[in-house]
Amino acid sequence: MSYTVTIEPTGEQIEVDDGQTILQAALRQGVWLPFACGHGTCATCKVQVLDGDVDIGEASPFALMDVERDEGKVLACCATVQSDVTIEADIDVDEDFEGYPVEDYQATVSELVELSPTILGVRLTLDRPMTFQAGQYINLELPGIEGSRAFSLANPPSRPDEVELHVRLVEGGAATTYIHQQLKVGDSLKLSGPYGMFFVRGSQPGDLIFIAGGSGLSSPQSMILDLLAQGDTRQITLFQGARNRAELYNRELFERLAAEHANFTYVPALSQAAEDSDWHGFRGYVHDAAKAHFDGRFAGHKAYLCGPPPMIDAAITVLMQGRLFERDIFMERFYTAADGTGEIQRSALFKRI
Repeated sequence: MSYTVTIEPTGEQIEVDDGQTILQAALRQGVWLPFACGHGTCATCKVQVLDGDVDIGEASPFALMDVERDEGKVLACCATVQSDVTIEADIDVDEDFEGYPVEDYQATVSELVELSPTILGVRLTLDRPMTFQAGQYINLELPGIEGSRAFSLANPPSRPDEVELHVRLVEGGAATTYIHQQLKVGDSLKLSGPYGMFFVRGSQPGDLIFIAGGSGLSSPQSMILDLLAQGDTRQITLFQGARNRAELYNRELFERLAAEHANFTYVPALSQAAEDSDWHGFRGYVHDAAKAHFDGRFAGHKAYLCGPPPMIDAAITVLMQGRLFERDIFMERFYTAADGTGEIQRSALFKRI
């Protein structure tokens, strides 16, 4: 059985099957409700029920307080419907967003490459092409592991028949441990996508700054490859941060791109290079490399950040001190079910984080 959900103020309607959440149904029908974690912990997908019966599901009490539940608010990522329903959602339409529907895919592991001591490159061949925007991500299912895990796409949209992932080994992480220690070429996996609202705003003027740390390089890599392939003429600068040279992966790729494209600049930075006498690049944190490169002045740019939360927070501070504002800065931040403690940090300066 399925029910109809009407989404105000746009009036769009979606069909929601039994057991399917409102968010799952919306994404698979090309209707993009705001969301972040997908696990009921961050409150980004909070909507107001105007009419009908809804089961709130396993929403965190920190993300959906008792008073909000009494007011008829639910989290779209957890809520299932028990009748035809009308909801009101805060939908922010972005003219640069393509809004491709989420679909399910069967994938075969075609290549595994050790990119660094802690990051594994995983290449998957899909059973059919996936249409996506550079910067988006997929949800991957793994044998014996409950639920799915989000990984950014590192390949550009021009390679729609495959998925390239950069997977960092997380201590105690069941999914990343499986990928690093048990996954083999030829294995078959299920995934869904594309997800996410992290993409280049092509209609907005200004040169582009990318700041990436760790495996957060994946989304910027996809974006930069896509921009250069399309012949984008804006100045593009990538700042890649790592602790040491062993962790600074894909350096050769970006050095080659910088040599081939006059409008692309690559600046690697090592935060723990004190004892590396052969390192002649920037020594320090990646946000400090950006500050030094632009002499602390970022006005007129658009910045895209992807990496660990401390790196993102430090980069935001430096960029805003250099005259960039919320409208100029975009980022990708994933939440997991492990974040359901109410301790999710948000910048006081940003509404959308």
